[in-house]
Amino acid sequence: MPKATGSFEVASWDEETYEEVGDGKLTRASVTQTFTGDVDGEGAVQWLMSYRKDGTAHFVGLQRIRGTIGGRRGTVVLETIGDFDGKVASGTWSVVPGGGSADLQQLRGTGSFEAPMGPKASFELDYELE
Repeated sequence: MPKATGSFEVASWDEETYEEVGDGKLTRASVTQTFTGDVDGEGAVQWLMSYRKDGTAHFVGLQRIRGTIGGRRGTVVLETIGDFDGKVASGTWSVVPGGGSADLQQLRGTGSFEAPMGPKASFELDYELE
């Protein structure tokens, strides 16, 4: 199974609180990214986050990447689940079946990412293409 590695940089981040819950809050963030490395292109993600009183958070989202993976061009959708410990956001990716297009229509796989405070993050994606 090939492994794609690289980085992404956050191009925009628009986050809004939609509900206060106990000592925490629920937020929605619309984020765009630029990917470089074995995945090359642009991404957009919608994250729902649950912040705790101490500033840590749990998040879930759907992320769309448009570009090339393994030299093949198209679009892919990833489900993201992760946590923010106050300094680093880390999470896992799973390719959403049926969410791809063009040369990436049959992409399957899982991966992970790590994003320290700031706009840059690293990732890896183990994938299969038919």
